[in-house]
Amino acid sequence: MLQIYNSLTRKKEPFTPITPGQVRMYVCGMTVYDYCHLGHARVMVVFDMVVRYLRARGNQVTYIRNITDIDDKIINRAKENGEDIGALTERFIRAMNEDAATLGVLPPDQEPRATVHMPQIRDMIARLVERGFAYAAKNRDVYYRVRKFEPYGALSGKTLDELKIGARVEVDEDKDDPLDFVLWKAAKPGEPQWDSSWGPGRPGWHIECSAMSHACLGSHFDIHGGGMDLKFPHHENEIAQSEAATGSKFVNTWMHVGFVRLNQEKMSKSLGNFFTVREVLKKFEPEVVRYFILGSHYRSPLDYSDENLQGAKSALTRLYLALKDLPPAEAGGGAAAWEQKFHAAMDDDFNTPGALAVLFELARDINKLREDSGIAAAAPLGATLRRIGGVLGLLQSDPQTFLRGGTDDGLTDAQIEALIARRSEARKNRNWAESDRLRDELKAQGVILEDTAGQTSWRRQ
Repeated sequence: MLQIYNSLTRKKEPFTPITPGQVRMYVCGMTVYDYCHLGHARVMVVFDMVVRYLRARGNQVTYIRNITDIDDKIINRAKENGEDIGALTERFIRAMNEDAATLGVLPPDQEPRATVHMPQIRDMIARLVERGFAYAAKNRDVYYRVRKFEPYGALSGKTLDELKIGARVEVDEDKDDPLDFVLWKAAKPGEPQWDSSWGPGRPGWHIECSAMSHACLGSHFDIHGGGMDLKFPHHENEIAQSEAATGSKFVNTWMHVGFVRLNQEKMSKSLGNFFTVREVLKKFEPEVVRYFILGSHYRSPLDYSDENLQGAKSALTRLYLALKDLPPAEAGGGAAAWEQKFHAAMDDDFNTPGALAVLFELARDINKLREDSGIAAAAPLGATLRRIGGVLGLLQSDPQTFLRGGTDDGLTDAQIEALIARRSEARKNRNWAESDRLRDELKAQGVILEDTAGQTSWRRQ
């Protein structure tokens, strides 16, 4: 049975959907004012993996990933650029979807935007005010009354006294309590604004997700996910808002993805130590980046380096080499037993490193069977490897296309083929010195040759 580590209870728990066979999941998406960096990519790939696996296990999944398209950062970036806010957000939404698709991330079932859900946002704030959990201050902002919600701090493990002296609490003389956070911001000159019963303004960040998740999935759903940095205050505040507004439990299982680190420090735009997905893809193929992300458990830190990505490329190459030249076949070779091993790893809190270990074990059996009995005998096992890999969004490319793929630098395919033709001519004339020189020249350019049955094939290193 699938077990998921629940950030709220701090332990692994058997996962049972509220409605049998149906999973409703909400994941906090991007604030669209810049290109996705590798931390964003990790969240997208991880929850794509979660959705794929839940569906592979026979569940009907409704996956919601929101877009924050109104926010202080968006307003400030538009001002810096001298750009219309709508044009800015549309540009980066397109870029985000392009990056996601390149990494093999399937589109969510719905992608709600904050600006489209103003009626739901205002309604939720009104309910909170009506129930005494929120109040309009003298400055016309509306604040959430944190101390009225007794379970506050359960997700983050923080007490109210700790929060009061914490560095992240903003002090505002118009608040009843320094811990209170904003739900509605009164309009400022030159900023986007919407009408409300408290005056023109715009929503705070936290209320957006509470309103959008409620609109798409109802007041109580199965899984809520996001990056580890959202646990506090964002997700803590979502719980407080949603449960106070609806009077029901908000989410059963909370999942949080670990940080991507550069030199042991969290990768983030605020620290300026990040690489965009587009920068990384100039050096490494998309499937290599996806493998790199899935090669570590989703809750663990992920250390970015060219060396680690190169290791991911070498590992993925080994799997594709096992599939190379295998003819089409139906999955076989004890497919059920291999799938059982794979499921055992994935059922342990989506243990993708363990699942990948199963793929390598299967690849070793394919290589042995290929060597002992030929490629036709190995083909059913190859189909099993491809099918299981597909649950992780891997191994769906043509093996030769992957093995010959690479970045734009270095020799072109035509240049490689021309050098191989020259080497073949040298071998035909028994000019072994020239043959070896050409092999070494290709190797120096990252091209590996394989001579089998009188033919030469090649792949990039």
